[in-house]
Amino acid sequence: MHGSGTGSEGRATAGGGVDQEFLALERELAVFLRRARAQSGEMAREVHPELEPAAYGLFVRLDDAGPQRATELAGYFGVGKATMSRQLRALEDLGLVARDPDPADGRASLVRLTEEGRSRFRSVRDARRERYVRKLADWDRAEVAELARLLNHFNVRSEG
Repeated sequence: MHGSGTGSEGRATAGGGVDQEFLALERELAVFLRRARAQSGEMAREVHPELEPAAYGLFVRLDDAGPQRATELAGYFGVGKATMSRQLRALEDLGLVARDPDPADGRASLVRLTEEGRSRFRSVRDARRERYVRKLADWDRAEVAELARLLNHFNVRSEG
């Protein structure tokens, strides 16, 4: 997968040459991200018709990591506190998330999915997973695992 050779193939040159591998990566990520944004919007609306696309990611994080402070969520997603507060307020108004006092600091609160929010999210998530299974039906399971591993590696390296 990493190829062989001297390691200089495709690298930028002093004469203004272009690193073709990184151009290909940028192009494929742009397509992937555009499609992912569109799908997140669709899935958020499947959870509730009034949700904005960013809400789906909040559901994923809260379902995976459990209750979190709003500041932790803002940091995780790389958005400002005001943006996160607005997004959480909209989800609270719809009864999909709730805030509970943080046992570690009574001045703070932890955001969690309500039973309604969890139920709606998991229904949509399971349907999405089935779409992945259908789209990747001709892939070997090792290829699916490798794609997941590489995406995780990329995401971890992209944090901070």
